[in-house]
Amino acid sequence: MQVRQEIFDTYWRFATMRQEVFFNKINNVPPPWTTDPIINIYKFCNAYRASDRVSQYLIKNVIYDENRSKNEEEVILRILLFKIFNKKETWEYLENKIGDYITLSNFDPNTYSEILQEAMNLGYVIYTSAYMSCASKEFGYDKKHQNHLALIDKMVVQDRVINRIVKAKNFEAVFQIIQEYPLLGKFMAYQLATDINYSEIINFDENSFTIPGPGAERGISKCFVNIDDKTYTNIIHWMTENQEKEFQRLGLNFQSLWGRPLQAIDCQNLFCETDKYCRAAFPELKSNRKKIKSKFTVTPQAIDYFYPPKWCINDKIKQTKIPTLTNC
Repeated sequence: MQVRQEIFDTYWRFATMRQEVFFNKINNVPPPWTTDPIINIYKFCNAYRASDRVSQYLIKNVIYDENRSKNEEEVILRILLFKIFNKKETWEYLENKIGDYITLSNFDPNTYSEILQEAMNLGYVIYTSAYMSCASKEFGYDKKHQNHLALIDKMVVQDRVINRIVKAKNFEAVFQIIQEYPLLGKFMAYQLATDINYSEIINFDENSFTIPGPGAERGISKCFVNIDDKTYTNIIHWMTENQEKEFQRLGLNFQSLWGRPLQAIDCQNLFCETDKYCRAAFPELKSNRKKIKSKFTVTPQAIDYFYPPKWCINDKIKQTKIPTLTNC
């Protein structure tokens, strides 16, 4: 494989700068949090997927909220329902209208559909803009949200997919189980498998399996002149395995997530973000995306960061301002 050196190095520099922004925010450093004009102007995801605002809400409020049931069927319902729409506002609108926590006992596709239709009639956008979700009429309904609710009902209530997931031998097997269902392509199935892996339902090595999304494929094509006989998946694993060496080569002070190195899904996401960054930094590199759509705006509500307890980093967040490499 042959790297396009300037862009390849930009990948690692971007990861370092984006993580610097993350820690500057935590340490209450006033903006701007970086000297890089592109990162200051445009919206980029965190270097670590689990640090993004939506993932944080999922982990803290949907999966690990101490007031919610820890029953595995309840947890899988909550993860699927939240992630299909991937919006805090949609989740909270549903719970406000139900007047209670979302549970298996009150999950009714028809009732939930009526609530979401009401939200749309009021002008609310119930789906995230972060990625495209399949809109076919697989379950015979005219509206996308009706088909998605029917999908969740089939997975959780009818098929009790949780029984297969807890028996899965590895991370890829979880992905394969989810991918069997309609309306979920490869990339979405991988995202859902990762979100389930944040919970206590399963506990697999995130680096054991990865799937590149379209944005990551564009980023890889910009970072590499050619990848020879390697696959996009091979490239993501190579980046994951060689991250420390690459940061050292460039003399970069990459601040890890309290000792947790970038995982395969993080390196996958960073290719997508590098693709976005290059649209402004290296516009001569052509792709089917020419501009960065979203501008950065300061969100006034600070995040009280919380990660899956099995990662053993939550106690370190308040103990130190500068993360250090320590073992769990």
